Amino acid sequence: MPKSRNQTRSGPPLLKLEGICKQFPGVLALDSVDFDLREGEVHVLFGENGAGKSTLINIVAGSLRPTSGKIIYRGEETCFSNVYNARKIGISAVFQEFSLVPQLTVTQNLFLGVEKTKRGLLDQKSMNIQASEILKKLGFQLNPAVKISYLTRAEQQMVEIAKAFSSELSVLILDEPTASLTERETQRLFELIEQAKSQGVGIIYITHRMGEINRISDRITVLRDGKFITNLETGSVSDVNLVELMSGRVIEKIFPKILYNPGKTILNINHLTTDSNSVRNASIEVKKGEIVGMAGLVGSGKSKIMRACFGIEAFQRGEIYFDGLPIKKITPSRMMKHGIFYVPPDRRVEGLLMMRSVRENMSLSALAIPRLSRASFFLKSQQEKEMVHDLAAKMQLSPPKIERLVGHFSGGNQQKVMLAKVLTREIKLFIFDEPTVGVDVGTRAAIYEFIRDLCEAGAAIVLISSDLPEILHLTNRAYVFYRGRIQAELKGDEITEKNVLLNFFEQDAT
Repeated sequence: MPKSRNQTRSGPPLLKLEGICKQFPGVLALDSVDFDLREGEVHVLFGENGAGKSTLINIVAGSLRPTSGKIIYRGEETCFSNVYNARKIGISAVFQEFSLVPQLTVTQNLFLGVEKTKRGLLDQKSMNIQASEILKKLGFQLNPAVKISYLTRAEQQMVEIAKAFSSELSVLILDEPTASLTERETQRLFELIEQAKSQGVGIIYITHRMGEINRISDRITVLRDGKFITNLETGSVSDVNLVELMSGRVIEKIFPKILYNPGKTILNINHLTTDSNSVRNASIEVKKGEIVGMAGLVGSGKSKIMRACFGIEAFQRGEIYFDGLPIKKITPSRMMKHGIFYVPPDRRVEGLLMMRSVRENMSLSALAIPRLSRASFFLKSQQEKEMVHDLAAKMQLSPPKIERLVGHFSGGNQQKVMLAKVLTREIKLFIFDEPTVGVDVGTRAAIYEFIRDLCEAGAAIVLISSDLPEILHLTNRAYVFYRGRIQAELKGDEITEKNVLLNFFEQDAT
């Protein structure tokens, strides 16, 4: 669907930032950055992880105060002392790191801080009705009475989006909003963005997906190392040149050529049904030397089947054979001993200990192996440091400080730490679940090369992805899931956008 750039309105900027600086202890995150946003436009902030994008939008949203510089809103200089004050004038943000309360329901999160009361008591019935109306209007099929902790990451993303669109908007900030969404949910979000634009809302949009930039944006501001690089009209520069502006270096192509060499079947899953029925009667096989894709809509079961294989999800029926042998007692520790490693989609919740060091995170899954432990009780600290230093160099961690807390690194570097964990043990099957969520184009290309190298070395790879180009460009076989069942198995040239998307929407066979 072509963009309607003619909706962008002329006149003075809705929001203008002049000479914005933000100093953290030992780090100048923003260095005299200028930025402006017009009514009825999508303005993309583009840059590598650590470029200053998140700091800038946190200042606009009121969660950070600039060290120096001016914020001008509707022609008047202002300062947002907190998020609440920014929201009162219509500035709302959907951050990559969610602000939801897991123990509360969807309804309670939507009305958090603006609860409705009746005779001094919470009017739960009224809020539930309004929450249902909001979700229906947005096209999100969510139960407002369900607790956030029971939702998938993609469903939580929908709740965050619903929170933003349920209030009066003047400025909408979207930080990687499609990272966990499939094409269908993404298309609905883009429709909502077009509606907001037509009503004069200015939208600040952060994404690392080139297709999204070309599809919905009007202008692009490039940041690098906390500095303003340039401001461009969308379409005035090629994708390659835009990436070079972002990174300051040449990146020839994003997706590498992969030499698949399928060999022995290493994993067989036969007629598996999970306890929750998120997967029903599904059978797959994975061979050494190939990359098998798992595609499907949110809730289709594409991730659940491999989580069950790794021991995270319980299943009621089915058989799992690995390397020719049946696996009976399935737990993550047992599966790692067999040679299977699962990389989860949410590094903050499942993948990393954010308040522990790089060293501790990288070595955590390998502490029991002889290389790092003596008699299973004593850690060989020198060997651990040597191993982690080698892995940090291999993954090009920046900066290569292995004693630094993981939470102090950019999202792309956090992802590198999580991926490095798979190299600490002898692994035969690697399961990557949304491995490029929230990382910049340069890091994305490096991750693809990392996966390619594993495959060409003879490993078996399962790639679970909501990013359709990853399925199209990286896999030699792909299973498409629909409502818990395998709708299709595609091979080689059969893996096309049309074939994959067709099976997203077809009804179950009777």
